[in-house]
Amino acid sequence: MGGRLAAGVAARLAVLGLVLLTGCEHKAPPPAPPPPNVSVVTVQAQAVPITTELPGRVAGYRYADVRPQVNGIILKRLFVEGSDVKAGQQLYQIDPAPYKASYDSAVAADASARALAERYKPLAEANAVSKQDYDNAVASHLQAQAAVETARINLIYTRVLSPITGRIGRSLITEGALVTANQATAIATVQQLDPAYVDVTQPITTLLRLKREAAAGLLKQNEAGKAQVRVRLEDGSDYAHPGTLEFSEVTVDEGTGSVTLRALMPNPERLLLPGMFVREEIQEGVRQGAVLAPQQGVSHDQKGAPNALVVGPDNTVELRSIETDRAIGDQWLVTSGLKPGDRIIVEGIQSAKPGAKVTPEEYRAADEKTAQPRPATALGAAK
Repeated sequence: MGGRLAAGVAARLAVLGLVLLTGCEHKAPPPAPPPPNVSVVTVQAQAVPITTELPGRVAGYRYADVRPQVNGIILKRLFVEGSDVKAGQQLYQIDPAPYKASYDSAVAADASARALAERYKPLAEANAVSKQDYDNAVASHLQAQAAVETARINLIYTRVLSPITGRIGRSLITEGALVTANQATAIATVQQLDPAYVDVTQPITTLLRLKREAAAGLLKQNEAGKAQVRVRLEDGSDYAHPGTLEFSEVTVDEGTGSVTLRALMPNPERLLLPGMFVREEIQEGVRQGAVLAPQQGVSHDQKGAPNALVVGPDNTVELRSIETDRAIGDQWLVTSGLKPGDRIIVEGIQSAKPGAKVTPEEYRAADEKTAQPRPATALGAAK
């Protein structure tokens, strides 16, 4: 009996061992996950027109305050506020009555002095009067003539004239107001709007770069050999008339070291008005063999240095340090770190780690928009 029990236990243990052994033979390790999918853009060398875009404001070509040159009461205003006036056009009439009286009195005094001098001349030649008396009569005549001229000028000054041709603003006085000669407050302002200036404030490095490019012939120039610029208005529309960059009109701010670059723009339609905000575009030539990288594929480290994840020939991800010059549209102009044919990851960056394998596929939607970039506008140098 005991033998049969021992034999049964042994048989059960043998069966259990066989079951365990069979289970171990059928249990396999889980398969490795496939490489993550990423979208890439393949960069190419291409000719890229470079255009620097700078914010600026319009300023009048000439600006003249109108002030009276004699005292008096304003009788008339002879212009329409906001209209165009010509140089020498009468703007106001100051009461001329006292100045007309002074002029008439001076003319009468001059006539008397002239008559006395003419009467003394033959007497002096005949020694009937002294030479000194004749000289005094001549001097009195000259002084009377000067008084006539002064009175005539003051009478003319009662007609307040426009000093320049341009557009006049609102009148700061009305009829009946008392004005004084050379008063501190202007009574009106005239601005010449055609041509007009566009002033932009930039670091001195921008000026030095533009001067180097102008000397090298990289800036687009007009027939007179001046660097050509264009203007985009505040509503986004392009201004029709190109202007020129006036390097001779540069002013430097001693406090900040920044410079004000001035462009001279034709303004026949008076569309550019003083104080208007515009964007000035300077065409800096065409850069051959340029490499553009989509901005969504470029990141920056803690120090602000740009880098990109690049997929190598064996589909291994590499973190590549790059250098950028400026933003052109939605892309960066890359000066080093990338070469034509490199594949930059633009989607799936979170799952792509340096040194890991990925499954790349071309980012088609981005290709349709950026394969042939439009003429580039530089929004500013990258840091």
